Amino acid sequence: MSADDVPGPKADAEGHDVVKAARVARRWPVVSASVAVGLVVVLGIIIALRPRLPFGIDTEWMGEIVEHRSPLWLGPALFFNYAGGGIVGSVVVPVVIFLLLLAFRRPWGATFFAVASVLSVVCVQLIKHTVGRARPTEILVNADTGSFPSGHTANAATMVVVLGILFPRVWVWCLGVAWALLMAMSRTYLGAHWISDTIGGLLLGAGVAVIVWTPLAHRLAIEATKPHPFFLAKPPQEAARQEQSRQ
Repeated sequence: MSADDVPGPKADAEGHDVVKAARVARRWPVVSASVAVGLVVVLGIIIALRPRLPFGIDTEWMGEIVEHRSPLWLGPALFFNYAGGGIVGSVVVPVVIFLLLLAFRRPWGATFFAVASVLSVVCVQLIKHTVGRARPTEILVNADTGSFPSGHTANAATMVVVLGILFPRVWVWCLGVAWALLMAMSRTYLGAHWISDTIGGLLLGAGVAVIVWTPLAHRLAIEATKPHPFFLAKPPQEAARQEQSRQ
């Protein structure tokens, strides 16, 4: 059966294209995500060969950060440290998002978020303990062993990509990207990570989310066409007009 023969609605009012979602496994997402994860693995191998020798860009960036530290920026950085890790960032926030997705009658979306989040954490911890990179000496917070990749940043990137896929709106992506970048900045500001750690975290978190999305894309697209209980669904005529405008 071809993708054009897939039963059910072809698109919803938010732009989820069910027919295209049926073909997603044969297109760019899985390739690009695999490349991103592969880059993290390669970077991890390079770092493992020199666990206490940061890259030049790492030391230069950390020098600039330490030079410009001030009480004005310490508070926001500590907020991101609290919100992106520990019990709050690793348990409370993911559980709340999972329950909200279920409340919105998006069980496949909740499954997608849960699997991507857990797999991201597992990959981060596996690479951390395998690479064994030393953290910067300028660290201002308590942290576990292993600097590469940044777990806070990977968690943020995974959450952003998942929510951006489930709710494909410009403002969702803009807020999400801002959150992930600020999280990365806060980790280097606090001296908890080198900048290459945060780059690795962003690539790993986003790559894992896209790879998990690929086999679920069709189900998620169909699920997105169904109304949820908190907002009125757009009339079928409007969805049909949007479909015709894309053809």
